Amino acid sequence: MNISVTEEQVAAYRRDGFVRIPDIIDKADAARYAKAALAARDRPRDAPADPTFTHVMQLWQQDETLRELTLSPVLAAAATALAGLPLRLYHDHLLIKEPHNGAATEFHQDQPYWPHLGSRHSLSAWVALVDVPATRGCMTFIPGSHRYEGLHTQDLRDADNLMQAAPELLWEPRVTVPLKAGDCTFHHSRTAHSAAPNLTDDPRIAHVVVYMDVDTRFDPRPRATGEPLIEDDGTTEGIAFPDADYPRLP
Repeated sequence: MNISVTEEQVAAYRRDGFVRIPDIIDKADAARYAKAALAARDRPRDAPADPTFTHVMQLWQQDETLRELTLSPVLAAAATALAGLPLRLYHDHLLIKEPHNGAATEFHQDQPYWPHLGSRHSLSAWVALVDVPATRGCMTFIPGSHRYEGLHTQDLRDADNLMQAAPELLWEPRVTVPLKAGDCTFHHSRTAHSAAPNLTDDPRIAHVVVYMDVDTRFDPRPRATGEPLIEDDGTTEGIAFPDADYPRLP
């Protein structure tokens, strides 16, 4: 298990907006977390279940095993080194693509979805809990796209949406990053990324941990229909995110 990232990995992240970190958790832990993830998928939820794609947020507040992964000091140390400033947890979410899922997640940036004022940096750790080859829905990134600021919220099901907002990205190289169980990628919140359908016989299981600048304040902008909302409705503009729900990293 990696205790820290290398200078080369930090440089790659800051240049490209993403980096692969192999073996950030060991295979036995990945298998244990995958089992907990499938159990979480199968628990009753208020929202209607999607038979092809599972998206469950804030499991660190609901599941002791996945809490351990979300609050991992190894992930936290890597995120802090890559960002170069103090961070806090924003949220986690479990992403499972079921076998023979025909749904791609199209190119998008994360930051436009998030109600963050004054954030100097935010990033996500995408941890593979099973092997994720290209045929099982691994991630593809556009290097350098984290430099694109101020774009609108993008439609994850529309392959043209981001490209209409930034047409030059059509011509930029793309990097697809298969992962072994226990590997992870970190990507900047403005890095354009996508994920292919799962064409295999097994579910693709990923656990994502999102970090933000510790001094980020709340932006109560209108939310897109269907957009996940983890902040209390009516939260006041400019207030700090409370430590109890958005803990500071050690």
